[in-house]
Amino acid sequence: MFVTLTKTLRVFENETGAYTEIPGVLTSSGYLIPLVDYLLAFRLSRSLAWMERLCRSVELFIAYVEANQEQEDTYLMFQGFAAALQTGTFNLQTRLDTCGLYWSPKSTKEVRTTILQLTEFFDWLQERRGVAAVNPRYEGTFWGRRLDQAAYRFRRDQAFLGHTWAKSDPKDGHMLEPPREPKTERDNPPAFPENRFEEFLLEGFRVGGQPNYRDILITLLINGAGFRYSEAFHLYVEDVIKDPWEKSQKIAYVQIGHPSDSYAPKDPNWVNERGKMKTGKRRAYLAEMFGLAPRNELMDSRHAGWKGGMHEPGVVKRAYWFVPQMGELFLTVWWRYLEQLARHSPRSHPFAFINLAQGDQGDMYKMGQYWRAHARACERIGMTVGKECGTTPHGHRHAYGRRLVRAGISKEMRRKMLHHIAMESQEVYTTPSLQETMAVMAEAAERLNQTFRRDL
Repeated sequence: MFVTLTKTLRVFENETGAYTEIPGVLTSSGYLIPLVDYLLAFRLSRSLAWMERLCRSVELFIAYVEANQEQEDTYLMFQGFAAALQTGTFNLQTRLDTCGLYWSPKSTKEVRTTILQLTEFFDWLQERRGVAAVNPRYEGTFWGRRLDQAAYRFRRDQAFLGHTWAKSDPKDGHMLEPPREPKTERDNPPAFPENRFEEFLLEGFRVGGQPNYRDILITLLINGAGFRYSEAFHLYVEDVIKDPWEKSQKIAYVQIGHPSDSYAPKDPNWVNERGKMKTGKRRAYLAEMFGLAPRNELMDSRHAGWKGGMHEPGVVKRAYWFVPQMGELFLTVWWRYLEQLARHSPRSHPFAFINLAQGDQGDMYKMGQYWRAHARACERIGMTVGKECGTTPHGHRHAYGRRLVRAGISKEMRRKMLHHIAMESQEVYTTPSLQETMAVMAEAAERLNQTFRRDL
């Protein structure tokens, strides 16, 4: 049985000792170097999730090639791979899989994603590394060469998938149609129930009679200011001050800096060769002071995504509290949390949210830990945990977005407050929910009944 593994790979690109972490596919003959080259080329513009999906797509492809070594026709090989993804590899009558892949049918979305990722990958390989495929002195691994050869044949035959299919001439018999996804209404995940939020915050996050200030703060950032929950894990202590433009100064002014491109806080311990305090971006600050990469580039449980969206001057995302009382509560809880934080100094990182439990006190607080704490908080007050109920962390951002819609906030202001780039990104918050649709239908039915009774 052919086996591949996706593993974290450290790549040293020069003699400085600096390295980049990316996922890599390991085969019996070593890492797939063409894939390593491709991921390095796109590591700054693509997410970790995209890289991991591509690795899975490549693993599927080389497993198929290994199981079908007798297939010499390149076009039929690519076509057969696409079909195997969509239909699975079991004979429907015998229910046996003679090739040993044991694939169940994948969804149209999964098939399309795999196809398009491999299309882009093979396109790039042929453009950048095409000579390697036909070079008799090729020095790469066995499977590295097989990938290069596949890319060469793919480009030569114009017979694979995705956009290349669309370019093919129907007259040459190579015109194929990629699988089309069924059209569906725009996804509208349920929002966290507004009528349970206060109870959830004050009672759910109470452990042993004591409030969990840290998790209350993270939840307020999502529900009260509309941040994505991963963004809260990039917060520095210095990102929070009293709002200088608010008269009472009872509201927190929060702006979460971009993980690498916003300015680092002033730190008297960060000095240059002349002993003067340095200024610079967060990527340099993390590397020089803590030996860390930005959290969206870490490959372990400390990873926290950063989806992008629109930033404000200084490459930051500001909290727009709605309603303002959320900002007041955040500042009150923040002072309490800082008292806890002060007992864990110095720390090996600059992030605001830390572990407070025994064993790993002071370490970065992780997204997985918050997810589990959030679920336990729901269960303490008798709420069912699930995306369909709106009771996952992301449900709070949807509560914020739908609150803006109900309050009549304009589309442009909603775009700004949610840090979207495109106006259409907020449509998910304006699409009627199932409950709203059923309520409209019930009202319409009642009006129809009243009309019918009058006619009688």
